[in-house]
Amino acid sequence: MRRLYFYDDSRARQFEPFALTRPCSEMRAGTSLVRRRWESATGLKSQGFIGAPHLAHFEEGDAPAAVAENAEIPAGSVVVNSRCIISLDIKLEPFDLLMCDGLACAVRLARSVPASNFADGSLDLGTIQTSLGGRRVTGRWMGDVWDFIATLGEQLAEDIPRRAKSLIVAPPAFTVYGKGEVFVEEGAEIGPNVVFDVSSGPILVRQGAVVSPFTHLVGPLYVGSGTQILGDRVAASSIGDVCKVRGELSNSVFVGHANKGHAGFVGHSYLGRWVNLGALTTTSNLKNTYGSVQMWTPAGMRNTGQQFLGTLFGDHAKTGIGTMLSTGTVLGAGANVFGGTMPPRAVPPFAWGDSEPYDTFDLTRFLEVAERAMARRQVKLGKKARQQLAEAHRGRWSV
Repeated sequence: MRRLYFYDDSRARQFEPFALTRPCSEMRAGTSLVRRRWESATGLKSQGFIGAPHLAHFEEGDAPAAVAENAEIPAGSVVVNSRCIISLDIKLEPFDLLMCDGLACAVRLARSVPASNFADGSLDLGTIQTSLGGRRVTGRWMGDVWDFIATLGEQLAEDIPRRAKSLIVAPPAFTVYGKGEVFVEEGAEIGPNVVFDVSSGPILVRQGAVVSPFTHLVGPLYVGSGTQILGDRVAASSIGDVCKVRGELSNSVFVGHANKGHAGFVGHSYLGRWVNLGALTTTSNLKNTYGSVQMWTPAGMRNTGQQFLGTLFGDHAKTGIGTMLSTGTVLGAGANVFGGTMPPRAVPPFAWGDSEPYDTFDLTRFLEVAERAMARRQVKLGKKARQQLAEAHRGRWSV
């Protein structure tokens, strides 16, 4: 195994509102990005991803670039289906074909393959090495975008002890309830009167994180480096690096660099990067009928089979003060909604306004806002990222 690549199949390319602006390998599942799970398992650094054409200029941190459609994936490379979430404690020996729950999740190429073979997302990795059988690997598949939330608690309970093994953990000196484990990495700051409730699962707080006094943390819970938890009850969530969280939060995922800096309940929701929620923004995550939640998808409204499901916030989405979001809402990338009225269940990308019909957020103005927001966290909006966001603006979907 010499090189590692990620492949977004046609199903992953439907994971809106995130697929418009990021490959599936840069989604957070449990404590970790999909890419980093496989990098750890294989001991390889990713060389790129094969995804939808509108992501050709994707640029973010240390994430690899898109593979050009006219490129060749060299022999010996490992190609991974991005929807497969493998266990964090796996260390893979060289393989030809890897299977998870009966489906091919990774393959080592015996010969070079044109990237164009993967272009429309229809290629099954198992067809590349059909004669070689396959080794089994432990993991789970994300069949739909809401599976990142539906499987979150179980994934966190598995991930946290495994992540903590490689960390220098400070001795506990705080109030702990329950028989689970608390892992606070050296360099994290825990204020007085913080309560760790590990009755339902473990808690991991990473280096550079700050937890304010009188915060109630409930496991399973992951708090990333540089993140600030500013009070209230924060439960059963995965909060990526450099985020702010105040107010009640439960069963939710922050990819990273997102702000919920004020009061307001957010539950069973997924926040992309650079999301900012105005004060008192509140999500509903349970219907009054206690029935299964319906959610918009590119293929139309779907029954998710989930009793609890809040809002999917696309990258760079913003809400104004007092925004109330219905159960199973999709807020498109770059959307900016405000005015205190309840938005519809599906808001298209780059929408702007206080009610339907929304205006379209002017691209130049949107990029100026994105640049200012990112600069506040010492992150530069690069040339390629600008180009990719412009592509997303041009290719935005409607509802």
